[in-house]
Amino acid sequence: MLSMKTAYVGVYETWADWEIGYLLVELRTGRFTGVPWTVVTVGETVEPVVTMGGMRIVPDVALADVEPDEGDLLVLAGSGQWDDGRGDEFAKLAQRFLDAGIPVAAICGATAGLARAGLLDERKHTSAVKEYLQATGYQGSDNYVDERAVIGGDLITAGPDSPVQFARATLQRLGLADDRKLDAYEGVFHRADPSAYPILVG
Repeated sequence: MLSMKTAYVGVYETWADWEIGYLLVELRTGRFTGVPWTVVTVGETVEPVVTMGGMRIVPDVALADVEPDEGDLLVLAGSGQWDDGRGDEFAKLAQRFLDAGIPVAAICGATAGLARAGLLDERKHTSAVKEYLQATGYQGSDNYVDERAVIGGDLITAGPDSPVQFARATLQRLGLADDRKLDAYEGVFHRADPSAYPILVG
């Protein structure tokens, strides 16, 4: 029997809980892909953090104990810390994952943290708007793509208004669904298209 794959999810104060909800549900349940994953939360320590929505989360593991070769994906959501210039340790973890050839999915403010760390300079990416990333002083403007979500090799990025597209792009990069099912997924959860549901569950 094959072991389940693992998604590490960074959690920190003012973590933007809604941004990765769609993705985490599909990974953990495998309800439309048929392939459930293990979801492991990662904090700077194992002390509780409170999300932007007020949920209290106790991290499963501390950041220092994470080894990229023990995971199959790193997910980073937005939070106030990224805009305050913090989050360096999580950006360093993202660097380690990317160096190991393991995908990293970053949305909203997390893209700014990765931009400051130089991780977007040579990779196709997106965010809220180009100017948001330019304010970090990064050198990757030429690789900015004005789309809801972008797959740049092992890096998946999206802006804060695109949680469904973020989930879709990540599932696509992981090879968990074909284009027809991914189109149906976006149809159901973004466009509220009832005709897409039979395809999604089929």
